[in-house]
Amino acid sequence: MSKRDYYEILGVSKDASKDEIKKAFRKLARKYHPDVNKDADAPEKFKEATKAYETLSDPQKRAQYDQFGEADPNQGGFGGFGGGQGFSGGDFGGFGDIFDQIFNGGARRRDPNAPRQGSDLQYEMSITFEEAAFGKTTDIRIPKEETCSTCHGTGAKAGSKPEQCSHCHGTGQLNQEQNTPFGRIVNRRVCQYCHGTGKIIKNPCSTCAGTGKMKVNKKIEVKIPAGIDDGQQIRLSGQGEPGVNGGPSGDLYIVFSVKPHKYYQRNGDDVLLEVPLNFAQVALGDEIEVPTLYGKVKLRIPAGTQTGTKFRLRDKGIKNVRGYGQGDEHVTVKVVTPKHLSEEEKTLFKKLAEVGGSPVSEGDESFFDKMKKKVFKAD
Repeated sequence: MSKRDYYEILGVSKDASKDEIKKAFRKLARKYHPDVNKDADAPEKFKEATKAYETLSDPQKRAQYDQFGEADPNQGGFGGFGGGQGFSGGDFGGFGDIFDQIFNGGARRRDPNAPRQGSDLQYEMSITFEEAAFGKTTDIRIPKEETCSTCHGTGAKAGSKPEQCSHCHGTGQLNQEQNTPFGRIVNRRVCQYCHGTGKIIKNPCSTCAGTGKMKVNKKIEVKIPAGIDDGQQIRLSGQGEPGVNGGPSGDLYIVFSVKPHKYYQRNGDDVLLEVPLNFAQVALGDEIEVPTLYGKVKLRIPAGTQTGTKFRLRDKGIKNVRGYGQGDEHVTVKVVTPKHLSEEEKTLFKKLAEVGGSPVSEGDESFFDKMKKKVFKAD
């Protein structure tokens, strides 16, 4: 161990407060902890920082250090790490518990036999544009774990039951005491005999092989809410994996993927539709039928409508999934220019070109009136 000054190791001044010392050690511990830092010198630096923290965080040891400096490791004191087990196998020479106390506030380890909620599951469901708009009730099947129907979750064969582990006495943990220069430290490890369950099953259930659970393809009813959008999800409470030790089941999250529509597009709760019209329809005006999610409706196209003009059909959009009203349908006009013309059509367009122009004043005959007379005059 280096003979560097403990204050220098932690990077604090000699009048640093206890909180400043603790904060400095937290920073170094996160940097050099062997589980995080795989550099060859990380374990030694972690030991060095830990030793400095153990000394300076204790008022009595700090006063002794300030007066006499570091004691000779061969004379007891608070130098040296004799009897430690190093950093192998996840046992940090007794400092695993010190580390836990600093970063977990000294909290006790979780009881392995305490009830725990089961894991959540996620399922991606592909639906059509209409199903997303109007909602639907359907069934799905998902692979999941269920409590074994034979042993009812005990894992033991019928007529028998799990026994308390004689090694950990049902705690699921084994304690190992260790003497260190800082005193006696107790290291807790998961019991390798019962794997942390606190129970030994001598006669396992033949259905679940002693696990207490079995894989099934469960049928679940899903109610798709009207107005759901691509990427949104719903939660089915209690439909996830079963809990442990009597804990509640997890939840099932259904994430929706909405297939694109052939004609419609969606913008929030609004529906967008592009309608192709020919030159005569927009020039002379027309009344057309427009498809909506609720059937066809009539839409009046005024004479002289330009390509890109938008019309709104109120409440013909999608109902808000949370019940906040309903969207509209927005119809955008797109004028389609013909690519191939017959001889008769060419003649008509030539006549249109001859009468081209625009009104000079409000009372003058308009271009559209001229076109009606010239091209579409009655026989």
